[in-house]
Amino acid sequence: MIARTVVEERLAACANLLGSIQSIYQWKGQICEDEEVALILKTSNDRKNELVARIRELHVYETPCIVCMPITDGNPDFLNWIDAQTRGPS
Repeated sequence: MIARTVVEERLAACANLLGSIQSIYQWKGQICEDEEVALILKTSNDRKNELVARIRELHVYETPCIVCMPITDGNPDFLNWIDAQTRGPS
């Protein structure tokens, strides 16, 4: 499972699986409908590129949907926790 792997490898501090969703999209000239699971991963900016690369290695899709949204503000304690979790053991 991608979520467990990237948290165990400390590429992400936390993973949220949003459950089954129905996706409709065009792929190679065809309209496709698939049941998928949306995944939100929280990581530090320093680990973002490593996380994206690892997801691409693990994902079964040729072109998985990976988008990055910057965290611009939030609970400082939580943001510090993300940084600590993605830095690894002291």
